[in-house]
Amino acid sequence: MQNILHSVQLCKGSQMVKNSREVPSASAEGVRERKRRETRQRLAEVGQRLFLANGYENTTLDVIATEAGISRRTIFSYFKSKDDIILFWQEEGSASLYADLLKTSPDVPPLDAVRNVMVEHISRYTTEQMTAVDNLMRSSESLLARKQSYYAEQEQALFDALCEVWRQPERRTSLRMVAMVSTGAMRLALQAWRDQPDQRKPVADFLRDAFDSLRAEL
Repeated sequence: MQNILHSVQLCKGSQMVKNSREVPSASAEGVRERKRRETRQRLAEVGQRLFLANGYENTTLDVIATEAGISRRTIFSYFKSKDDIILFWQEEGSASLYADLLKTSPDVPPLDAVRNVMVEHISRYTTEQMTAVDNLMRSSESLLARKQSYYAEQEQALFDALCEVWRQPERRTSLRMVAMVSTGAMRLALQAWRDQPDQRKPVADFLRDAFDSLRAEL
């Protein structure tokens, strides 16, 4: 996500955030917290636009700060590095997916629920968007390293969400396995999409195929 789920979130900018994340109400969020959230989001929007336009290496924190109208030092109050600015969108997208998963009826088999939510989310993005962000993520060694570690974090977060829907303690082991194989299916789908010669087949199709292959082996 990008890992597809982590990568595609860079494509939509502020509109993606409005659609994918629940913004706390004024009564639940203080003025300072709201301003901090909005500033962080604005910095991430500026950063993702510059990264996609100029490339990762050519976009410095100084450039982002200038474009956002703040000092370079202020950026460090919100992000530790350029990598964290990109990962902001990964976290936003993952949070949206888990929020949708939490709305699933416990009567639905967990693996089917994860498949449906993952396919629905990834279907929102075009091949052009996916390609642009995938190229960006692969342009930096540090991003690739963070990307690998993020798989484990994503698997844990998926497991936690599953446990919120299917609360029976005796199902924990099977839910852990669902989180593991679903994350694996996503990784394989992205790799298969990347390996095709012309990248005409959408990522969502590869993801459906991966889950179908998994289901056939169960």
